[in-house]
Parts: sequence; C-alpha cells; structure tokens
Amino acid sequence: MASAFSTTQNTRIRLNPWLMAWMGVLAATVALYYLKDWVPWAFKYPKSLIIPFSIWLSDFVKWLMNSFDLGLFTFKELTRFLSWLIEQPYNVVKSFLSTGFLSGQGSYAVEVFPRVSWIAMIVGCVLLGRYAKDWKLAALMGGCLFYLAIFDKWDSAMVTLSSIFIAVPFGVAGGLMLGIAGFRSKKFELVLVPILDLMQTVPVFAYLVPILIMFGFSPVSAMIATIIYAMAPMVRVTMLALQKVPQEVIEAGRMTGCTERQLLWKVQLPSAMHTLMLGVNQVVMLSLNMVIIASMIGAGGLGFDVLTALKRLRIGEGIEAGLAITVLAIAMDRVSQALARRPPPVHGAELGNWYQRHPYILIALATVVVTWVLGLFIPAMDAVPDVLKISTGTFWGDLVKWININYFDQIDGFKNFLLLNLMIPFKRFLLTLPWIGVVGIVALAGYQLGGWRLASLTGGLTVFLAVVGLWPKAMITVYLCGISVLIVCLIGIPIGIASSRNERLHRVVGVIIDTLQTLPSFVYLMPVVMLFRVGEFAAMLAIIAYAIVPVIRYTDHGIRLVPPHLVEAATQAGCTRRQLLWKVQMPIALPEIMLGINQTIMMALAMLVITALVGTRELGQEVYTALASADTGRGLVAGVCVAFIAIIADRLIGAWAKRRKRELGLE
Repeated sequence: MASAFSTTQNTRIRLNPWLMAWMGVLAATVALYYLKDWVPWAFKYPKSLIIPFSIWLSDFVKWLMNSFDLGLFTFKELTRFLSWLIEQPYNVVKSFLSTGFLSGQGSYAVEVFPRVSWIAMIVGCVLLGRYAKDWKLAALMGGCLFYLAIFDKWDSAMVTLSSIFIAVPFGVAGGLMLGIAGFRSKKFELVLVPILDLMQTVPVFAYLVPILIMFGFSPVSAMIATIIYAMAPMVRVTMLALQKVPQEVIEAGRMTGCTERQLLWKVQLPSAMHTLMLGVNQVVMLSLNMVIIASMIGAGGLGFDVLTALKRLRIGEGIEAGLAITVLAIAMDRVSQALARRPPPVHGAELGNWYQRHPYILIALATVVVTWVLGLFIPAMDAVPDVLKISTGTFWGDLVKWININYFDQIDGFKNFLLLNLMIPFKRFLLTLPWIGVVGIVALAGYQLGGWRLASLTGGLTVFLAVVGLWPKAMITVYLCGISVLIVCLIGIPIGIASSRNERLHRVVGVIIDTLQTLPSFVYLMPVVMLFRVGEFAAMLAIIAYAIVPVIRYTDHGIRLVPPHLVEAATQAGCTRRQLLWKVQMPIALPEIMLGINQTIMMALAMLVITALVGTRELGQEVYTALASADTGRGLVAGVCVAFIAIIADRLIGAWAKRRKRELGLE
C-alpha cells in the first residue's frame, strides 16, 4: 500500500506544469468549439463592443487638417510649406536628370537648358564604380545604365532616381540625428525603440494614407513617405555603430581635450563610419523599394510603369519595367556596398592639387560639359536614339501565351492541388477558431517564454485584432503568411544545409540570394501574375519568392557557426555525416535558424500587403482599399494590425531563440 502511494506521488511530482497548462488551454479551446452555439461571442466579436479606432483617427486627421491652428499658421499651411521646401531641390534634380530646365508651364514651356546627357550619366556611373571598388564594378554600373537606355526605360528611371537622390539624404540625415539622440539619452532610446519597431513592421501602404491627406497627390508626398519609411534602419544602425566604438578611442579623445560635441563629430562618428555606411546602403535600397510603391500617389517613374502594366495585364510591358527596376536596384546596391566597404583615406597619402586628388570628378564634369555642348548640334547626345532601342514586350507576351497554351493543365492542376489540400483547409481551420481561445494560446506562449510581461504584450496585441473588428481578416493574414513561411522553410532550410556543406554551392547560392535581396517587392508580382493570374495562390508564390532569402542565409550561417571542436568530437565518436548534421549541428544551429524564420515572417507580412494588388482579401486589402478611398483611420488601423501580428511573432520567436542559446551556452 505504501509502495503504491509512493509511486502515485512520484508520478504527480513528475508531471510537467507547462504541459498541464497547455492541455488546459487547448481543452478549453476545443470545448468552446463544441459550445459555439451557446457562446457565439467567443467566435465573432460583438459589433456593439467594437472600438471605432478607425473613425476616431479619421476624425482626428480631418480636425488636424481643417481646424488645428498653430497661431501664425495652420497645420495645413505647415504641411504645404514643408512640401514646397522638398519640392524645390526635387525640381532641380529632376530638371537635371529628366526634363531639362524649363521656362513656363505645360504646353507653353520652353527649354532653357538641356538635361544631362545619357552618355554623361553612363560615364559618371562607370567612374563611380571604379572609384568605389574596381573596373568590374565599373563595367556592371555601365552595363546597368546602358540596359535602361536601350530598353527605352531611361526617362522613367531618371524620374525614379530624382526621387531617390532627394529622399536618401533626408532619410540619412534624419536617421543620423535621431540615432545620435538615442545613443546619448537612454530615456529617449526607450521611447524610440518601440516607435522604430512599429515603423519597420507597419506595411508600406499604411504610410501613404495619412501622407496623401496631409500633403496631397504629388511626387513630394511620395518622397515624404519614402523618407519616413527608410529612416528607421539608419536610426538603429547609428545607435549600434556608436555603441561599438572602442572605449579606448573615446578615452583618447577625451584626453586630448575634446568637448562632447567634438568627441562625437571628430572621434565617434569617424570611427563608426564603416558601420554607418551599411546603414546608408539600407536607406538607399528601402528608398528605391518605397519610391516604386509611392508611385500610387504620384511619384511616377518605373513604379508607375509596373502599376500600369499590372492594371492592364500587359505582361510584356510589366516584365520590361520590372527588369529595369531590378537592374537599377542591383546597380545601386552594389555601388553603395562598395562605398561602405571602401577603406578611409590615409591622412597625408594623397598629395598634389585638387584636380590630381580627384581625377574621376574632373573627368565626369568634363564629360557633362562636352556632351551638353555636342547635344546642341547632335540630338543623339541628348536623348537615346531610336535606332538603339530594343523592346522585348512582344517576346514576353508570346512566351506567356505559349506557356498557357501548352502547360495550362499542369499549372492549373498544381494550383488546385495546393489550394484544395493545403491552403483552403488551413484557412477554414483558422477562421473556425474562437478568438478568445487564440488569445489564451498566444498569452500562454508568451508567459512560458518571457513571463508576465511578454504574456501581457502578446495577449494584449492579439485582443486588439478582435476589438477593432478585424479578426477574420487578421486570420486570413495569418493563414497566407503561415502557409508561405511553412513552404519557405521546406525549401529554404535544405538549401541552406546543402550550402553550408559545399563551398562551390555556397558561392552560387550566395550570388542568387544577394540578387534576390536587392529586388524591390513589386518585381515578384510579375512572374506569378504572368503564370497564375490573380488570387491567393499567386500571392502565396510571390511571398515565397520574396521571403525565402533569410531562411537560406541564417541556416547556412547557423551551421557554420557550430564550434569546430564539437564537430571534431562527434566525428571522432563515430558519427556519420547524417548523424553529425541532425544530432550535433542542427540542434546547435536551431536558434539561429529560428531567427531566420523570424525574418522570413517579417518579410512575408511586408509582401502580403503588396499582394493586395493581385486580389487577396486580408489586412493588406484593407490598407489598399483605404488608400484608394483616402480613409486615413481605416488604413492606419489595418496597418497597425499587421504590425502587431509581426511584433507578436518577433517577440515569441526572439524569446525562444534567446532562451535556447542560453541553454546551449552560446550566450
């Protein structure tokens, strides 16, 4: 009897309290499902309890624009003044690159001074590539610009570049100032970090809605949206770069008598310049991505060409414009990376006068002047001659027709198989879950991984999705994102594993994913629309293509970070390559892989809003509809909901990865 009692007691002691908690929550969720007729409020949030945040925000913006008075001027006058300030340098740059300097308006405009020659632009970019790195990069820069010329995308590309040349300096300067302020004040950093998290997770479309109301439909509005969107990574990089400056360098500066201001500008910032340039690279690429999206509110350029082709289903024109964006993105990415990695000049190494120290600038200026003069007499110097222009639109259109005629059954069969056996069942499953049960599951996961603080955050953000009346669309968002991330993991993790074990494959994969990472999000829509038209399946494929890079990169990196002595010990113990992978490398690399999956989720959610253009019915469509109707509150609330889903996933996965690293002794 005593023995039996002892056995029962030991069994009770061995019971995992977390297992019991999870069983309780899951059992309660299942019970709610069978009692849904008695508790309908647990499945469909009551309309009477919905908090009208969207209406409040819309009313606030209307009041701000129509009634808010700052004394000497109104808020509307302030926004228009800021718009005018940004418009002036933009007009100068646009005139220089695209339209030429004009006198008069509309049809009465007369060219006073021509734009810079396309030949001069190509020569200037070649020289920039040579200065940044070597002649290989110079050839790449020249080839990319020549591509834009011969495929008749020069004018659109110059409009896009005009916006970028204005947005990037403002984004870099604003990010630098905020980053310095966050570095020098811990209180300000505590306030700044959550704002940055929100800025980097709110869909890009959501930036466009309030800016459209405040600044109107114009290229300037697009640039303001671009500046706000691209500023966040520069802020983070600035704070990180300044924190990494060696303490001995700072102490040396203080010993020489530097004031705090001198210490910042003459010691800390120059020491952090390499890392800061990486932030500039991020601003450049995000600006390009956002400028394309901002074409929806008047930016024009290559983004407008893509949008027009998508709306009219002119596949050939859309692919040409998409390839032009790709070419421009590759050129800007490569040259900004090269400039970031370029070693600083050695003091006293460059001798001679200014012309001897800066020969590339002299050659570029001379080319501009010569081509301007020759352009007065030779039209081919001013604009790309028609004889050089090539169009592949017909080829792409015929290719699409040929694929659809010959492989329609196979493509449609593959599409229907995934829809019927994977996508639709998962969608129905999520839509049938009680919202209160999902809140309990998310909160419990947060409590297990991070305590009451994380539980309150994740649970509270999940409740927000319900109380604003967007729970069904939030679940459709989770469904599309979840399916895409699952398939990405099934494809990307094996590729990352193979890449980590084969150096030749690693180099090939590295080139491919570096290229994929430079492509603006719009580009991914073209091939899926070409083959699969519109709908959730096309959206899923675009998300997979856009979000696969982090999983591959982090899996490869994580396995390579496994300590060599552990690999050697396992090998000496007689482990085969398969056993070494699954019993040693993968368990240790799993936290790093999970961080890659976390990044994939962030990118999937960002792309999901873009795919609203191809007919999805989730939160992205809500943002897109709000943009079309200029409904500020509706767009912002839907965008914030997407951001909250991203924050929930980020915090849970980050907490798990951090705990796992501590358990493995990697922190």
